[in-house]
Amino acid sequence: MAELVVLGFSDKEKAESVMRLAGEMSRQELLDLEDAAVAWRTMDGKIHVHQTHSTTGAGAAGGALWGSLFGLLFLMPVFGAAVGAATGALAGKLTDIGINDAFVKETAHALEPGRAAVFALVRRTTPDRVREALRPFNPTVIHTSLTKDREDELVKALQSK
Repeated sequence: MAELVVLGFSDKEKAESVMRLAGEMSRQELLDLEDAAVAWRTMDGKIHVHQTHSTTGAGAAGGALWGSLFGLLFLMPVFGAAVGAATGALAGKLTDIGINDAFVKETAHALEPGRAAVFALVRRTTPDRVREALRPFNPTVIHTSLTKDREDELVKALQSK
């Protein structure tokens, strides 16, 4: 089962750096994310969210493939691909897999202007290595789905120098 962890950062740049670090750690098989997002609040109060997994793009690609195959059956592969891509994109956009979009936006609205948060739905991790890599970014734990003991352990590990 995946665990949700939301970490707060002093600015968007730190949050984006952590997302790049997560990608590196994933390639090293130290971290396996099911879904992730970065949210930040600009100084004028506007909320921005960037999700790493696009269900719209995946749906469009799958739809184009299936549309082409069905189009070949009726001797209209280009039309089939276009209709399949449009249908797949719509289905992907309506599918909410991973981190709940409403939760991300609600949490982002609670951020102080200028601050950012990283949302990670973690399948598997090497906890000590991940915590050590995150510590220099000075994250604050905003929310987790961990047990109270494990959340306290995470907070303590991220705060120790």
